[in-house]
Amino acid sequence: MAFSAVARIRSTALRHNLQRVHEAAPGCPVLAVIKADAYGHGLVATARALSAADAFGVARFAAALELRQAGIDKDIVVLSGWLDAESLALARDHNLQVVVHDEEQVATLATAVTGESVRVWLKIDSGMGRLGIAPANTAETIDRLRDSSAVADDLCLMTHLSCADETQRNVTGDQLRLFGEVIGNWIGDISIANSAGVLGWPETVAPGSLVSYFGRNWVRPGLMLYGVSPLNSRTALECGLEPAMLLEGRLLVVRDLHEGGTVGYGAEWRATRDSRIGVINVGYADGYPWRLSNRAMVQVADVNVPVIGRVSMDMISVDLTEVPSARPGDVVTLWGCNQTVEELAGKAGMSSYELLTGVGARIVRQHE
Repeated sequence: MAFSAVARIRSTALRHNLQRVHEAAPGCPVLAVIKADAYGHGLVATARALSAADAFGVARFAAALELRQAGIDKDIVVLSGWLDAESLALARDHNLQVVVHDEEQVATLATAVTGESVRVWLKIDSGMGRLGIAPANTAETIDRLRDSSAVADDLCLMTHLSCADETQRNVTGDQLRLFGEVIGNWIGDISIANSAGVLGWPETVAPGSLVSYFGRNWVRPGLMLYGVSPLNSRTALECGLEPAMLLEGRLLVVRDLHEGGTVGYGAEWRATRDSRIGVINVGYADGYPWRLSNRAMVQVADVNVPVIGRVSMDMISVDLTEVPSARPGDVVTLWGCNQTVEELAGKAGMSSYELLTGVGARIVRQHE
């Protein structure tokens, strides 16, 4: 009997979470971030489920081309791909928008051969310290872009929040203040808020004392679309989000183990009673973290049972003593309805982003 591990992707949850974006950022157009294979949920199918978004954001040109080849004709913004003459041609040929975050990219646009213009989002570094034009160089950079025939007139100014998940700190306030000082009374579109900004910082989604502009304010939700809280002080349930992914494996075998018997590499788990042990067809090669060894729970027949022994490459073991009805082939829920991604990521000492994007290629994605 062939068993497959499955990531069940709930399209209704994706759409519900998109609606939460609209509720938290009324009037703001939505750039739905579906980079990294839509955070492990499947790029094209997720884009189709989120068709009500105003545009899509991806990290690389390859992902943008995959969407175009699949017939997705909505606006697409390449958030961090390198911009050279070849990629600029791709942007023109496939109607892609680009983020400019480096002086060399500005030079590429300034010297581009005259052709159809592309829409540019200019990233200003207000404190993230990774990509972005230095605040002091912003005015000059805007002038250079406006002088280029390769750049469309509707320039959008953007920045990236570094600590919006920590609502108790004022780093975000400092970033907003700097961004507002740099752009002045900007006439045109801007973009500030990621998921944490949308849910935790209302100042990022509307004009206020820190940022003044006359145009649209694009929000860029990512993590919240997949039903995971982007805030360190509120759960997904408290944020009104629904988990989009249920990760399911199958029991390969069920066997008896006498008291004193051990399970897994290193013999780290030892039975303190006569036990029933199950082995599941998912391991760290599939994205179930090794660091959850002896620390997590899974769900079998609506009963939460502990992971025992070390997580190995292709399988994990669980104690089924409290589920006498369990049989080979039974479905095991690893996360989703029984445990949230945030909870498991915390137990593994990793981020929710890492857990979701680490779901391996052997896991079958099923959009429902």
